[in-house]
Amino acid sequence: MKLSILGGGRWGVALSLHLGKLNHQVLVYDRNQDIVREINRGNHPYMKDIKLKGVEATTSLKDIEHYSDYVIIALPVQTIREVIQSLDLSQKVVISASKGLEIGTYKRVSQIVKEVHSSAKVFCLSGPSFASEVSKGLPTALVLAGEDTDQMRKIRDLFFSENFRIYLSTDIVGVELGGALKNVVAIACGISDGLGYGENARASLITRGLAEMVRIGVKLGAKRETFYGLSGMGDLFLTASSPQSRNRTFGFLIGKGKNPQRAFEEIGQVVEGAYTVRAVKKLSEELSIYAPISCAVYEVIIENKNIQEVVKSLLLRPPKEEFEVL
Repeated sequence: MKLSILGGGRWGVALSLHLGKLNHQVLVYDRNQDIVREINRGNHPYMKDIKLKGVEATTSLKDIEHYSDYVIIALPVQTIREVIQSLDLSQKVVISASKGLEIGTYKRVSQIVKEVHSSAKVFCLSGPSFASEVSKGLPTALVLAGEDTDQMRKIRDLFFSENFRIYLSTDIVGVELGGALKNVVAIACGISDGLGYGENARASLITRGLAEMVRIGVKLGAKRETFYGLSGMGDLFLTASSPQSRNRTFGFLIGKGKNPQRAFEEIGQVVEGAYTVRAVKKLSEELSIYAPISCAVYEVIIENKNIQEVVKSLLLRPPKEEFEVL
């Protein structure tokens, strides 16, 4: 099969490498000419230990448009609308592999795509997956969500290999929200680790952060059980506990005393949770959702409040029954 990928970053190239190994032909779009040049040489500037097979790259969206009926989105969420507005995705099968919410609209990626291209068939691929490990062919399990089960089975078969397993879900709302919201909790866990609060605190944040994700998700129309699967608990645990996680590392640097701007500069990549937290803050206010962890992250990284005062306020909240606000 021929497949197109929007985004020549680590995740887009990891997916292209995986698909190339399965003898698919892949065309990657990226606006960065240096990245495109390296991909066409079989290399990638950020993943120097890999060799690409069956993968080509272009800076032309028109090339992508005519290459395949399958288009995979692996772009930073805040750039997706701009890119796809210059691309005809009508009648295409669009697979979002991006995680986050659009600032201002609070929309999920599938909503952005349908708003711009109403006739596109949109699906979401999400779950615990570091690009570096997918590139090495290490075992990975993801979830694919959408409304058309027959089409999802076809997509699953395109990706399936011994070390790349895909489960199916009809809850695209929950799967997309799980991938977005866990990044905010991961920042909170990074801040806690940077402050030296230990593993007990991290476990508590992961657990209560998951409860917060469930509250937000259910309020927005997701199924509760989705958050206990790969795109919820699975992705949360990975992102909140591993030093490979950009979101957790971003929080860790802040916990160590770096201001958010300096933390961004040190990471040098997109930190989706830092954008998503703005949407979560607004949604929690407008829909009266109890989201103390997300609000605390917002106060630290957006409002630049004193981190010790924010943590103290979080810890001194009135005690509740464990499942009182679920």
